[in-house]
Order: sequence, then structure tokens, then C-alpha cells
Amino acid sequence: MSHIRKKSGLLSIASIFGVLVMLLSACGTNATTDKGGSAQPQLAAKQVFRTPVIGGDFDTLDPALTSGGLGDPYNLIFTGLVAADDQGNIHDELAASHQVSSDGLTYTFKLKPGLKFSDGTKLDANDVAYSLNRVIDPATKSQVSVYLNLLKDFDKFSSGKAKTLIGDSIVVKDANTLDLIISKPAAYFLQALNYSTGDVVNKALTTKYGASWVDHLQEGAGNGPFMVKSYSHTTGLVLVPNKNYFGGKQPKLQEIDYTITGDRDSTFKSMKAGQFDNAPVPPALDNANRTLPGYQASPALATRFIGMNYLTKPLNNIKIRQALSLALNKDLIVGSIIGKTVTPSYHIIPDGIPGYNKDLQGVAGVNTTAGDQTKAKDLFQQGLKEEGYKSASDVPQLTLSYSQSYKAGADTMAAVANEWKQVLGFNVKLNAVEGNELISQEFATKGKNGPLQMWYGSWGADYLDPQDWTTLFFDKGADHNTFNYGQNQSSTAAAQQAVQVELEKADVTPDQTARMKMYQDAEQKLINDVPFITTYQSSYGYLVNPKVHGWKIYPLGSMAAEDWLDVYFAK
Repeated sequence: MSHIRKKSGLLSIASIFGVLVMLLSACGTNATTDKGGSAQPQLAAKQVFRTPVIGGDFDTLDPALTSGGLGDPYNLIFTGLVAADDQGNIHDELAASHQVSSDGLTYTFKLKPGLKFSDGTKLDANDVAYSLNRVIDPATKSQVSVYLNLLKDFDKFSSGKAKTLIGDSIVVKDANTLDLIISKPAAYFLQALNYSTGDVVNKALTTKYGASWVDHLQEGAGNGPFMVKSYSHTTGLVLVPNKNYFGGKQPKLQEIDYTITGDRDSTFKSMKAGQFDNAPVPPALDNANRTLPGYQASPALATRFIGMNYLTKPLNNIKIRQALSLALNKDLIVGSIIGKTVTPSYHIIPDGIPGYNKDLQGVAGVNTTAGDQTKAKDLFQQGLKEEGYKSASDVPQLTLSYSQSYKAGADTMAAVANEWKQVLGFNVKLNAVEGNELISQEFATKGKNGPLQMWYGSWGADYLDPQDWTTLFFDKGADHNTFNYGQNQSSTAAAQQAVQVELEKADVTPDQTARMKMYQDAEQKLINDVPFITTYQSSYGYLVNPKVHGWKIYPLGSMAAEDWLDVYFAK
């Protein structure tokens, strides 16, 4: 969902939030964190990695349900047919190989021999078919099944008009061979299949325990390099090596402890007190920590934005939306609160994703992230008049929600609200919400005028394709179209629906050059429609315990599961 995943990493991304920090009480060593470091590892008993889960429990550890299904712990516990490396390139994982039919619609996967779940039971093509089908089954109530929506007859099954996709678009040819048939050629299918909705789960547990099966993960749920030793919704998750892992190689770490904590700032203080081996560096403290041993930084394929619900008046008015965007001096707000580690932006497709448009025009032709307060005032007054308001004071008060676990986000929203008040006379009520609850409310806002009116969201790349930033967010029926773009009563609804058609066409265009141009054209129209207000493109800045070898930060915000096998504490 539109949040940087606790990778969990919105977020999970752990995952996108699972960031690593230096244990400041370490002995002042200058050891590096280069992959494949030659330093001698500590004894096995010392190979325990302690990492925080910031802001509360995981939204869920069910890969069919989580909105944070990239990176650890998901890719450490579970695997699927394919996986991504640290650069986002897809390779076969449980599959030994795959072939694509000449029409681009049928993907045939051959599984690796001898696959097992962590309890030692056999894993074959029937388990893959069951797991994929389970995600789409309406009884599962997955809000992220969209990652599998290319499968033929997805709509029929998810709506209850068909009983199953097994034997239809999910075809088990034998115990080691599986066909997946999609409804239209799509260059991003394998990328989408890499999301946790493509992971294989143990049917014995899901059928035995039903919705509570995640409380029994230690009984053999997954097939990744680590397995669950214990899980508590109040304290956290403990992983240990999975001796039945198909990769053959065993992790050097003997335990990974995920501990549930509060906000970033308090978690960072706990890390400095020696309670963790890692923690994200709060933006305000980034400069002070840059020179410490073990600091790593990377641009991030992630952005933060202010979402706006088209079904909430007067946010249905395009001039009011444009005014709210142009009233903000993002350079001033972001620079004073987050600092120079991030990049103020008005782009939807971030820099680093194929299709990024360096020549993109800003809202109403304003090509600066400093905004245009004069034009904002003019547009706001025009919009008020069109909606029948005499002044801003006549507008019903709207609520702007944000995650309470991210202090910099709260400070940013306070600054945004202040600028709107000063420039436009527009008042919003600020509302702090627990992180997972905010995500749930985002999903619940699809097709409705609430519970959210405006909110501070974030998004990190699932895969290196502009579809992940456009069609996935703004298409008709898309689970992530919580803005209700296109499906509303605004005067520009018809034009929005034309953009949706253009995005759908781009998704299936085989010529990649033409395809990228179509996404860029659609993005330009989206910018003018202002479905949300991008504040900045994120970056990652971490302190890593200097004794940790093999860990590195990447723009995707998480590390490939295989690379975790080479993470260890040196003497």
C-alpha cells in the first residue's frame, strides 16, 4: 500500500523501515560492512542480530495480506517462484527455469527438485497453485491481490463468479511443472509475481488454523533461509536458520530478533543504549551521524505524498487541488525539517525508475518545488467560487491524517497545515494515527468519501517499472486507487478516465520505448490533476554496527534473501 513498508521493511519495506544502525557502545573498531568481508566471524552463539520493528506489530505476517511484502522478514521466511536481486532484477527462485509462450500469455515454470517446507514436508507445484489461488480467493480478503490481477479470470474469481483459478489460469501439469496464464501480455508480470502474494505457504497450517495460522508459523509455515522460532504480537518475532532451505547454504547468523518498538526517535535512543544492533537514523540526527564508522547512505526509490480523496468536497475541484499544491514551498518545509538528505519533488515516477521524466512540467506549469503562492491564491479563489463558497472560512473543516510513529512526518504535516493557513486561509485538522491503522483506513477509503479525507502517505518501489507508480495507483478498480481518481463526480472525471485507458494501453504495449512515452504522457496529465501532492523523494541513511559484515543498503530499501546468508558479526 501507499506507505514505506516495515520491511517488513511502508513502508516493512526490516524492509523499507528495517534499517540498520551502529551499536554506539561497540569498541570503536574501524571494521567495514563490505559484502564478503574477510574478517573472522564470532562464535555461532554471538551471531544474534537484534533489529527493531518501529511503530508497532507487523500489519500481518501472512504474505497474502501484508501491504509490506518486500524485503525481510517476508523474504527470509517465505519464497516464491521468482525473486529479485538487490538491483531489482528478477531471477528464478523456487523455479529451476521458466519459459514464456510466443504470444506472451503462458508462463511455464519447472520447479527445483527436493523442495521442502521448514518442517521437512514436501513442497511441489500443487502448493504453489494453492498459495496463488488462496490470495485471490475472496474468502481470504486480501487487499493486495492486485499483484496477481494479470492472471486470466482474476476478476471472475475475486468477485465470486468463479470457484477457483486452479485448472483455469493456474494449471498444475505435474508435481514439478506449473503453467500461469495471464489475460494480456505484460512486461512487468514476473516483477509483480515477486511480491509476497507470490510466496508459497503451507496448506496444512492455513487449513488447520484458519485466520490465526500466523500465530503458528513455527510449525513449518515457510521455505526461506530462515524459519520462525517464535512470534508474539506484543513483543516481536524470532527467526533461526531453516535447515531444510533449498539453497543448500546456511546463514551465518544464528538468530534474528525483531522487537516491537515505538517511534523512530525513541528507538534510536534505545539503540544507543545498547538494546539493538540497528535502528533508523531520525532525519534531524542524520548529519551528526554521517561521520561515524558504519554509516551508509543511498538514494531511495520511494516518495512521500499528501493523498487527497476526490469524493470529499471541495477536493473534487481541480483548482483547489492545484492551489493546495502550489501554496507549499517544499524546499523550505522539507529542507528545514528533513534536511538535505532527501529531494523535494513534484514527480509521481521517481528518479531511478524507468520512465522517469526529467522534463516533466509541474502543476499548472509551475516548474519549481518552491511553489507559486500568488498563483495558488488565485486558483483557490476561483475554486471556492465554483464550489459556491464565499471565502475559505466557509469550507467545512477537513482532516489531514498521518502516522504517529514518524516524528518528522508529524512535523512536516504541521508545517504544511501552517502554510495552507498563511497562504490560503485554509484550515485543516491534524490527526495522528497508528501506522497500520492509517494503512487500513487508506484501503477503506476506496470508493468512499471516508474514513480519510487527506493523509500523509508514502510508497516504495515494488519493482522497477513505471506501472508500479501509475496504473497500480490510478487505474479504475485498482486497490491502491484510494484517491478515487477517475471514479468521482468532478468536472474532470471524464479526462481522468481517459488517462486510465491510456495507462492500461501502456501496460500491454510491447515496444518499450513507446511504452515509456505513454507512461510519461499519462504522468503529465496526472500531475495537472493533482491526485496527490508529492513532497519529496526519499533517501536512506543508516548506521551499521561496524562488527556487521555483508550488509549493504540499496535504493530498493531491502536486501535480497540470499545476501542475508553472508551477514555475520566479526570478532
